[in-house]
Amino acid sequence: MTTFKSILWENDKLQLLDQRKLPLETRYLQFTDYRDVAQAIRDMVTRGAPAIGAAAAYGLALAARNSTATTAAALRAELETAAAVLRASRPTAVNLFWAIDRVLARAADPALDTPAAIAAAVLAEAHAIAAEDIQTNKAIGYNALPLIPDGAKIIHHCNTGSLATVDYGTALGIIRIAHEEGKQVFAYLDETRPRLQGSRLSAYELRHYGIPHTVIVDGASGHVMRTVGIDLCVVGCDRVAANGDTANKIGTFNLALAAHAHGVPFYVAAPTSTIDMTLATGDEIPIEERPAREMTHFGECAILPDDTPVTNFAFDVTPARYITAIITEKGIAYPPFEESLAKLMEAD
Repeated sequence: MTTFKSILWENDKLQLLDQRKLPLETRYLQFTDYRDVAQAIRDMVTRGAPAIGAAAAYGLALAARNSTATTAAALRAELETAAAVLRASRPTAVNLFWAIDRVLARAADPALDTPAAIAAAVLAEAHAIAAEDIQTNKAIGYNALPLIPDGAKIIHHCNTGSLATVDYGTALGIIRIAHEEGKQVFAYLDETRPRLQGSRLSAYELRHYGIPHTVIVDGASGHVMRTVGIDLCVVGCDRVAANGDTANKIGTFNLALAAHAHGVPFYVAAPTSTIDMTLATGDEIPIEERPAREMTHFGECAILPDDTPVTNFAFDVTPARYITAIITEKGIAYPPFEESLAKLMEAD
Protein backbone atom coordinates (compact mmCIF):
# COMPACT_ATOMS: atom_id res chain seq x y z
CA MET A 1 0.00 0.00 0.00
CA THR A 2 1.39 3.39 -1.00
CA THR A 3 1.21 6.14 1.61
CA PHE A 4 1.97 9.84 1.40
CA LYS A 5 1.70 12.94 3.54
CA SER A 6 0.50 16.38 2.60
CA ILE A 7 2.82 18.11 5.09
CA LEU A 8 6.48 17.48 5.86
CA TRP A 9 9.02 19.31 8.04
CA GLU A 10 12.58 18.64 6.92
CA ASN A 11 15.82 20.55 7.47
CA ASP A 12 14.02 23.40 9.22
CA LYS A 13 11.77 23.94 6.20
CA LEU A 14 8.10 23.25 5.59
CA GLN A 15 7.15 21.18 2.57
CA LEU A 16 3.58 21.10 1.28
CA LEU A 17 2.27 18.75 -1.38
CA ASP A 18 0.92 21.07 -4.09
CA GLN A 19 -2.63 19.78 -4.41
CA ARG A 20 -3.39 22.10 -7.31
CA LYS A 21 -1.22 19.89 -9.52
CA LEU A 22 -2.79 16.57 -8.59
CA PRO A 23 -3.40 14.02 -10.02
CA LEU A 24 -1.16 14.83 -12.98
CA GLU A 25 1.90 15.85 -10.98
CA THR A 26 3.08 15.02 -7.45
CA ARG A 27 5.18 17.99 -6.38
CA TYR A 28 6.21 19.35 -2.98
CA LEU A 29 6.78 23.08 -2.52
CA GLN A 30 9.27 24.30 0.08
CA PHE A 31 8.56 27.19 2.45
CA THR A 32 10.80 29.23 4.72
CA ASP A 33 8.56 32.25 5.38
CA TYR A 34 5.22 32.32 7.20
CA ARG A 35 3.80 34.85 4.73
CA ASP A 36 4.33 32.37 1.91
CA VAL A 37 2.63 29.68 3.99
CA ALA A 38 -0.39 31.95 4.43
CA GLN A 39 -0.51 32.52 0.69
CA ALA A 40 -0.23 28.77 0.06
CA ILE A 41 -3.23 28.19 2.34
CA ARG A 42 -5.17 30.94 0.56
CA ASP A 43 -4.27 29.53 -2.86
CA MET A 44 -5.17 25.96 -1.79
CA VAL A 45 -1.71 24.53 -2.24
CA THR A 46 -2.78 22.79 0.93
CA ARG A 47 -6.44 22.46 1.95
CA GLY A 48 -8.64 20.54 4.35
CA ALA A 49 -9.27 21.82 7.86
CA PRO A 50 -6.74 19.65 9.76
CA ALA A 51 -4.00 20.19 7.17
CA ILE A 52 -4.59 23.94 7.23
CA GLY A 53 -4.23 23.96 11.01
CA ALA A 54 -0.97 22.01 10.94
CA ALA A 55 0.43 24.17 8.14
CA ALA A 56 -0.37 27.33 10.10
CA ALA A 57 1.35 25.91 13.18
CA TYR A 58 4.48 25.29 11.13
CA GLY A 59 4.12 28.77 9.67
CA LEU A 60 4.49 30.14 13.20
CA ALA A 61 7.51 27.88 13.69
CA LEU A 62 9.08 29.48 10.61
CA ALA A 63 8.30 32.95 11.98
CA ALA A 64 10.05 32.08 15.23
CA ARG A 65 13.00 30.48 13.49
CA ASN A 66 13.59 33.46 11.20
CA SER A 67 13.13 36.11 13.87
CA THR A 68 16.00 38.39 14.86
CA ALA A 69 14.28 39.36 18.11
CA THR A 70 16.65 39.63 21.06
CA THR A 71 14.05 39.34 23.81
CA ALA A 72 11.23 36.94 24.57
CA ALA A 73 8.72 39.80 24.56
CA ALA A 74 9.81 40.95 21.11
CA LEU A 75 9.51 37.45 19.66
CA ARG A 76 6.05 37.00 21.15
CA ALA A 77 5.00 40.27 19.49
CA GLU A 78 6.34 39.04 16.15
CA LEU A 79 4.43 35.78 16.55
CA GLU A 80 1.21 37.73 17.11
CA THR A 81 1.85 39.59 13.86
CA ALA A 82 2.49 36.33 12.01
CA ALA A 83 -0.62 34.81 13.56
CA ALA A 84 -2.77 37.66 12.23
CA VAL A 85 -1.49 37.05 8.70
CA LEU A 86 -2.10 33.31 8.94
CA ARG A 87 -5.58 33.77 10.44
CA ALA A 88 -6.61 35.87 7.45
CA SER A 89 -5.80 33.12 4.93
CA ARG A 90 -9.10 31.17 5.22
CA PRO A 91 -12.13 32.18 7.35
CA THR A 92 -14.27 29.04 7.68
CA ALA A 93 -12.06 26.20 8.96
CA VAL A 94 -11.85 26.52 12.74
CA ASN A 95 -8.75 24.27 12.89
CA LEU A 96 -6.74 27.18 11.51
CA PHE A 97 -7.60 29.36 14.51
CA TRP A 98 -7.42 26.47 16.98
CA ALA A 99 -3.88 25.55 15.93
CA ILE A 100 -2.68 29.16 15.96
CA ASP A 101 -4.16 29.78 19.42
CA ARG A 102 -2.59 26.56 20.71
CA VAL A 103 0.89 27.53 19.47
CA LEU A 104 0.57 31.08 20.84
CA ALA A 105 -0.50 29.72 24.22
CA ARG A 106 2.60 27.54 24.30
CA ALA A 107 4.79 30.50 23.35
CA ALA A 108 3.23 32.58 26.13
CA ASP A 109 4.57 30.26 28.86
CA PRO A 110 6.53 32.61 31.18
CA ALA A 111 9.07 29.85 31.78
CA LEU A 112 10.24 30.41 28.21
CA ASP A 113 12.44 33.42 28.84
CA THR A 114 14.62 33.54 25.71
CA PRO A 115 13.85 33.72 21.98
CA ALA A 116 15.63 30.39 21.46
CA ALA A 117 13.47 28.69 24.09
CA ILE A 118 10.29 30.09 22.55
CA ALA A 119 11.30 29.05 19.03
CA ALA A 120 12.05 25.50 20.20
CA ALA A 121 8.72 25.29 22.03
CA VAL A 122 6.77 26.62 19.04
CA LEU A 123 8.30 24.02 16.74
CA ALA A 124 7.68 21.26 19.27
CA GLU A 125 4.02 22.31 19.51
CA ALA A 126 3.67 22.27 15.72
CA HIS A 127 5.15 18.76 15.66
CA ALA A 128 2.71 17.72 18.41
CA ILE A 129 -0.28 19.07 16.46
CA ALA A 130 0.82 17.12 13.38
CA ALA A 131 1.42 13.88 15.29
CA GLU A 132 -1.85 14.14 17.20
CA ASP A 133 -3.75 14.68 13.95
CA ILE A 134 -2.70 11.25 12.70
CA GLN A 135 -3.75 9.55 15.92
CA THR A 136 -7.03 11.50 15.96
CA ASN A 137 -7.85 10.39 12.44
CA LYS A 138 -7.15 6.74 13.22
CA ALA A 139 -9.35 6.94 16.32
CA ILE A 140 -12.20 8.41 14.25
CA GLY A 141 -11.86 5.55 11.77
CA TYR A 142 -11.92 2.85 14.44
CA ASN A 143 -14.82 4.49 16.29
CA ALA A 144 -16.78 4.40 13.02
CA LEU A 145 -16.11 0.73 12.24
CA PRO A 146 -19.33 -0.58 13.88
CA LEU A 147 -21.34 1.77 11.65
CA ILE A 148 -19.87 0.37 8.42
CA PRO A 149 -21.50 -2.89 7.31
CA ASP A 150 -19.42 -5.36 5.33
CA GLY A 151 -20.03 -4.71 1.65
CA ALA A 152 -21.10 -1.13 2.34
CA LYS A 153 -21.71 1.26 -0.54
CA ILE A 154 -20.71 4.72 0.64
CA ILE A 155 -21.04 8.21 -0.81
CA HIS A 156 -18.23 10.61 0.09
CA HIS A 157 -18.01 14.33 -0.69
CA CYS A 158 -14.91 16.44 -1.40
CA ASN A 159 -11.57 15.14 -0.09
CA THR A 160 -10.98 14.28 3.55
CA GLY A 161 -8.09 11.83 3.35
CA SER A 162 -4.34 12.11 3.80
CA LEU A 163 -4.34 15.12 1.50
CA ALA A 164 -6.73 17.05 3.75
CA THR A 165 -4.96 16.11 6.98
CA VAL A 166 -1.45 15.20 8.06
CA ASP A 167 -2.15 11.54 7.32
CA TYR A 168 -5.02 9.01 7.13
CA GLY A 169 -7.89 11.46 6.98
CA THR A 170 -11.28 11.89 8.62
CA ALA A 171 -14.24 10.75 6.49
CA LEU A 172 -12.04 9.16 3.83
CA GLY A 173 -9.98 7.73 6.68
CA ILE A 174 -13.12 5.93 7.86
CA ILE A 175 -13.40 4.28 4.45
CA ARG A 176 -9.68 3.48 4.43
CA ILE A 177 -9.69 1.87 7.87
CA ALA A 178 -12.80 -0.17 7.05
CA HIS A 179 -10.95 -1.42 3.96
CA GLU A 180 -7.80 -2.18 5.95
CA GLU A 181 -9.88 -4.11 8.49
CA GLY A 182 -11.16 -6.39 5.72
CA LYS A 183 -14.58 -4.89 5.02
CA GLN A 184 -15.55 -4.96 1.35
CA VAL A 185 -16.45 -1.30 0.98
CA PHE A 186 -17.15 0.57 -2.26
CA ALA A 187 -16.96 4.37 -2.45
CA TYR A 188 -18.98 6.67 -4.69
CA LEU A 189 -16.99 9.90 -4.87
CA ASP A 190 -18.77 13.17 -5.59
CA GLU A 191 -16.58 15.10 -8.03
CA THR A 192 -17.09 18.21 -5.85
CA ARG A 193 -17.22 21.28 -8.03
CA PRO A 194 -15.80 23.72 -8.77
CA ARG A 195 -12.29 22.58 -7.74
CA LEU A 196 -13.03 18.86 -8.21
CA GLN A 197 -11.47 17.68 -4.95
CA GLY A 198 -13.43 14.46 -5.16
CA SER A 199 -12.42 13.47 -8.66
CA ARG A 200 -8.87 14.87 -8.54
CA LEU A 201 -7.89 14.11 -4.96
CA SER A 202 -10.11 11.46 -3.38
CA ALA A 203 -9.89 9.25 -6.47
CA TYR A 204 -6.11 9.78 -6.43
CA GLU A 205 -5.96 8.56 -2.84
CA LEU A 206 -8.27 5.57 -3.17
CA ARG A 207 -6.42 4.43 -6.26
CA HIS A 208 -3.19 4.43 -4.25
CA TYR A 209 -4.84 2.51 -1.41
CA GLY A 210 -6.50 -0.05 -3.66
CA ILE A 211 -10.01 0.77 -2.46
CA PRO A 212 -12.80 0.14 -5.02
CA HIS A 213 -14.48 3.37 -6.07
CA THR A 214 -16.12 5.32 -8.85
CA VAL A 215 -16.56 9.06 -9.38
CA ILE A 216 -20.03 10.54 -9.86
CA VAL A 217 -21.10 14.09 -10.66
CA ASP A 218 -22.35 16.04 -7.66
CA GLY A 219 -25.94 16.02 -8.87
CA ALA A 220 -26.05 12.21 -9.23
CA SER A 221 -26.22 11.32 -5.55
CA GLY A 222 -30.01 11.12 -5.33
CA HIS A 223 -30.19 8.98 -8.46
CA VAL A 224 -27.49 6.65 -7.13
CA MET A 225 -29.29 6.30 -3.80
CA ARG A 226 -32.56 5.46 -5.55
CA THR A 227 -31.22 3.08 -8.19
CA VAL A 228 -28.01 1.56 -6.85
CA GLY A 229 -28.67 1.70 -3.14
CA ILE A 230 -26.36 3.41 -0.66
CA ASP A 231 -25.72 2.25 2.90
CA LEU A 232 -24.39 5.53 4.25
CA CYS A 233 -22.89 8.91 3.43
CA VAL A 234 -19.80 10.12 5.27
CA VAL A 235 -18.36 13.62 4.99
CA GLY A 236 -15.80 15.73 6.79
CA CYS A 237 -16.26 19.21 8.20
CA ASP A 238 -14.57 22.55 8.60
CA ARG A 239 -16.55 23.71 11.61
CA VAL A 240 -19.31 22.26 13.79
CA ALA A 241 -21.48 24.54 15.92
CA ALA A 242 -22.61 23.61 19.43
CA ASN A 243 -26.01 22.45 18.14
CA GLY A 244 -24.46 20.13 15.52
CA ASP A 245 -24.93 22.37 12.47
CA THR A 246 -21.93 21.59 10.25
CA ALA A 247 -20.03 23.67 7.72
CA ASN A 248 -18.35 21.66 4.99
CA LYS A 249 -17.44 21.94 1.31
CA ILE A 250 -20.21 23.36 -0.86
CA GLY A 251 -22.62 20.64 -1.94
CA THR A 252 -22.64 18.84 1.41
CA PHE A 253 -26.06 20.25 2.32
CA ASN A 254 -27.50 19.00 -0.98
CA LEU A 255 -26.08 15.54 -0.30
CA ALA A 256 -27.60 15.54 3.18
CA LEU A 257 -31.01 16.45 1.76
CA ALA A 258 -30.80 13.59 -0.75
CA ALA A 259 -29.78 11.19 2.01
CA HIS A 260 -32.67 12.33 4.19
CA ALA A 261 -35.13 11.82 1.32
CA HIS A 262 -33.90 8.24 0.81
CA GLY A 263 -33.49 7.25 4.48
CA VAL A 264 -29.70 6.93 4.13
CA PRO A 265 -27.64 7.56 7.30
CA PHE A 266 -25.58 10.74 7.02
CA TYR A 267 -22.44 10.82 9.15
CA VAL A 268 -20.00 13.67 9.80
CA ALA A 269 -16.39 12.84 10.70
CA ALA A 270 -15.20 15.60 13.03
CA PRO A 271 -12.00 15.90 15.02
CA THR A 272 -12.94 17.70 18.22
CA SER A 273 -10.66 20.53 17.06
CA THR A 274 -13.33 21.36 14.45
CA ILE A 275 -16.13 21.62 17.03
CA ASP A 276 -16.67 25.26 17.94
CA MET A 277 -18.71 25.39 21.13
CA THR A 278 -18.59 29.21 21.09
CA LEU A 279 -21.10 29.24 18.22
CA ALA A 280 -24.66 28.33 19.11
CA THR A 281 -25.75 27.48 15.56
CA GLY A 282 -24.41 27.23 12.04
CA ASP A 283 -25.86 30.64 11.23
CA GLU A 284 -22.83 32.10 13.01
CA ILE A 285 -20.24 30.26 10.90
CA PRO A 286 -18.50 32.57 8.41
CA ILE A 287 -18.78 31.24 4.86
CA GLU A 288 -15.87 31.90 2.55
CA GLU A 289 -16.50 33.17 -0.96
CA ARG A 290 -13.70 32.37 -3.37
CA PRO A 291 -12.59 33.99 -6.64
CA ALA A 292 -14.98 33.84 -9.59
CA ARG A 293 -12.26 32.39 -11.80
CA GLU A 294 -12.67 29.00 -10.11
CA MET A 295 -16.07 28.84 -11.79
CA THR A 296 -15.47 30.82 -14.96
CA HIS A 297 -12.38 28.91 -16.10
CA PHE A 298 -11.14 25.36 -16.31
CA GLY A 299 -7.39 25.83 -16.16
CA GLU A 300 -6.74 28.59 -18.67
CA CYS A 301 -9.89 27.87 -20.69
CA ALA A 302 -12.94 30.08 -20.16
CA ILE A 303 -16.12 28.00 -19.78
CA LEU A 304 -18.65 30.81 -19.19
CA PRO A 305 -19.61 33.69 -21.43
CA ASP A 306 -17.54 36.81 -20.82
CA ASP A 307 -18.63 38.95 -17.86
CA THR A 308 -21.10 36.37 -16.56
CA PRO A 309 -21.84 37.13 -12.88
CA VAL A 310 -20.99 34.24 -10.54
CA THR A 311 -21.26 33.62 -6.81
CA ASN A 312 -18.67 31.15 -5.58
CA PHE A 313 -19.54 29.99 -2.06
CA ALA A 314 -16.81 27.60 -0.88
CA PHE A 315 -18.87 26.05 1.94
CA ASP A 316 -22.42 25.45 3.06
CA VAL A 317 -23.99 24.58 6.41
CA THR A 318 -25.91 21.34 6.91
CA PRO A 319 -28.52 21.72 9.67
CA ALA A 320 -28.13 19.24 12.51
CA ARG A 321 -31.55 17.71 11.85
CA TYR A 322 -30.15 16.05 8.71
CA ILE A 323 -27.13 14.54 10.48
CA THR A 324 -27.40 11.00 11.85
CA ALA A 325 -24.28 11.19 14.02
CA ILE A 326 -21.01 13.06 14.42
CA ILE A 327 -18.00 10.76 14.72
CA THR A 328 -15.05 12.12 16.72
CA GLU A 329 -11.85 10.68 18.15
CA LYS A 330 -13.50 10.73 21.60
CA GLY A 331 -16.60 8.84 20.52
CA ILE A 332 -19.81 9.24 18.55
CA ALA A 333 -22.29 12.03 19.23
CA TYR A 334 -25.98 11.44 18.48
CA PRO A 335 -28.90 13.87 18.64
CA PRO A 336 -29.62 15.95 20.60
CA PHE A 337 -26.19 17.30 19.71
CA GLU A 338 -26.36 20.18 22.18
CA GLU A 339 -26.05 17.53 24.90
CA SER A 340 -23.86 14.89 23.28
CA LEU A 341 -21.28 17.31 21.86
CA ALA A 342 -21.01 19.13 25.19
CA LYS A 343 -20.30 15.83 26.95
CA LEU A 344 -17.68 14.84 24.38
CA MET A 345 -15.93 18.18 24.61
CA GLU A 346 -15.81 17.93 28.40
CA ALA A 347 -14.30 14.43 28.29
CA ASP A 348 -10.59 14.04 28.97
